[in-house]
Amino acid sequence: MIQTQDSAEVAAARREGKPLVALESTIITHGMPWPQNVETARMVEATVREAGAVPATMAVIDGVLRVGLDDEVLDGFAQSGNVAKLSRADMAACLATGGTGATTVAATMIAARQAGIHVFATGGIGGVHRGAETSFDISADLQELARTPVTVVAAGAKAILDLPKTYEVLETLGVPVIAYGQDTLPAFWSATSEIAAPLRMDSAEEIARAHAMRAALGLDGGQLIANPIPVDDQIEAGVLAPIIAQALQEAEEQRITAKAVTPFLLDRLYTLTEGRSLVANIALVLNNARLAAAIAKQLGGLLK
Repeated sequence: MIQTQDSAEVAAARREGKPLVALESTIITHGMPWPQNVETARMVEATVREAGAVPATMAVIDGVLRVGLDDEVLDGFAQSGNVAKLSRADMAACLATGGTGATTVAATMIAARQAGIHVFATGGIGGVHRGAETSFDISADLQELARTPVTVVAAGAKAILDLPKTYEVLETLGVPVIAYGQDTLPAFWSATSEIAAPLRMDSAEEIARAHAMRAALGLDGGQLIANPIPVDDQIEAGVLAPIIAQALQEAEEQRITAKAVTPFLLDRLYTLTEGRSLVANIALVLNNARLAAAIAKQLGGLLK
């Protein structure tokens, strides 16, 4: 039996029929130091509320799946040590053993499905790492998108990844990749890339209808909404390319592998861009939260 607990805000939203948007928690425990982590988490939650939905930040705390974190719980979680980073492979074990863990994209999708939430806002998804032809380092996020019926709003896959291979895998897995408002896919910190978008939609209503139609057809999996970072907040791809190359070279030289790769690269990019990558990251997460809330509002009438 899965133990779940709604925050007071989420419980009230369910009673009142308000739209819910799932949020991940690794950004709190593995993405930023205290107190910037909790400040950013509250900023993202506030953005969801301002856009007309209710945020549900997901986490496992003492073996309980928490759907939304009340203020006191969020503060305690943000300052906790030894918090596991949960994906599909270890989420059940954490729940079964009474552990505490923060949810990645894959784990948040699982938690959202368990909680009956259809839309999830994040920064960027994981994918195929550069050099995966020898390392076989491919994020569980891609398989989760093929299995779990949640609409994920992100600024595409993280630009530190092999983007063409990532989208090729998603195509093979049958995951709809929908660019919002443009014909190319975004590249996380950059609004555009040279990769043509397989699908384009220009409104939250269209995206919500596509989600509902997948459910009506009985199709497995969710859909990825690639929402470009606002142009004023982006770091152009030409500026980032040599910086990413340097960070990747350093990771190889230091033999950093598996789950440690992404945090290492993001930390190096923060240093090498003199903090610009973090500023852009926050901007794109807030932008995704706004779009996710709009989609959740549209879905309310379609799934009744």
